[in-house]
Amino acid sequence: MNRIGFIATSILVALALLSSTLFVVDQRQFGVVYQLGQIKNVITEPGLNFKMPPPFQNVSYIDKRLLMLSSVDTEPMLTAEKQRVVIDWYVRWRISNPSEYIRNVGLDENAGAMQLNRVVRNAFQENINKYTVRQLISSNREELMTNVQREVLGVVKGAKPWGVDVVDVRITRVDYVEAITESVYRRMEAERKRVANELRSTGFAEGEKIRADADRQREVTVANAYRDAQKIKGDGDAQAAGIYADAFGRDPQFAQFYRSLDAYKQSFNKKNDVMVVDPASSDFFRAMRGAGAGAGSAAAAVPPAARR
Repeated sequence: MNRIGFIATSILVALALLSSTLFVVDQRQFGVVYQLGQIKNVITEPGLNFKMPPPFQNVSYIDKRLLMLSSVDTEPMLTAEKQRVVIDWYVRWRISNPSEYIRNVGLDENAGAMQLNRVVRNAFQENINKYTVRQLISSNREELMTNVQREVLGVVKGAKPWGVDVVDVRITRVDYVEAITESVYRRMEAERKRVANELRSTGFAEGEKIRADADRQREVTVANAYRDAQKIKGDGDAQAAGIYADAFGRDPQFAQFYRSLDAYKQSFNKKNDVMVVDPASSDFFRAMRGAGAGAGSAAAAVPPAARR
C-alpha cells in the first residue's frame, strides 16, 4: 500500500515538474525567458515551448500587437501667433524588439506608453509654435504630423533604442483653450448677427422699392383706365346727345313734352314728395295745363306725337 502511495506521489511530482517546464506562447505575444534575472531567450513564434523549471528559468509575456496611445494631457500649447491651443492626438505603435524594450524601457506595455507619451508631447510642443492656427487646422496639418513622427522615431531609435516602432501619429482635434473659445464664439455670433441684420436691411429696402414700383404701376393703370372710361363715356354721351338731338329735332314740341314728363318723373319719384308752386304762373307745369277743363282740353294740350 505504501508502495502505491509512493508511486502516485512520484507521478504527481513528475507531472508538476513537467508542467513547470512547458509554456505556450500566444500568437499575439512575445515570450521572454529569464534565467536568474537575465534574458535568456525571446520566443517570437506561437506554440508550445520548453524551459527549465523555476527558479532557474521564468517566462513573461509582452504584447506584440499594434497598440494605440491617446493624449490625456490638456495643457495648452502656443502657436506661431502666440495663440493658446489644445491638441488631441493619438499614436499607433508596437514593440518590435522585446530585448531592447525590456532593457531600455520597462517590463510591460504601460512603461512604454508613459515614456512615449512624454516624447510625443515634447515633439508637438517643439513643432506647434512653427504654425498658425489656420495652418494647423487645414493646410499644414499633415506636415506637422509627419514632423512629429520623425522626431519621435529619432528618439526611440537613437543611441539607446527602445525596441519599438511608431507606425502613425495623428491629430484628432485642434481647439482654443476654453477661455479663448468663449470669446471666439461671441465674435462669431456678433459677426453672424451683423451679416443677418445687413441682409434684413437690404431685403427691407428691396421690398420697399418693389412696393413703391407696384403702387406707381397701380396708380398709372387706374389713371389710364379712368381716362379711357371717361373718353368712352364722353363718346357715348356725345353719340346719345346726337341721337336725341336728331330725334327731337324732328318734333320740337314732342321733345319739350317728353322732357317735361321726365322732369315730373324725377321730381315725384316718391309718394310723399310735395312741391308747392303756382301751377298757373309756373312754367314747370306748363305741359299739364290744357286749353280747357275737360279731358278734351288736356288731350288738346298734348302734342300729336305724344298722343301716338
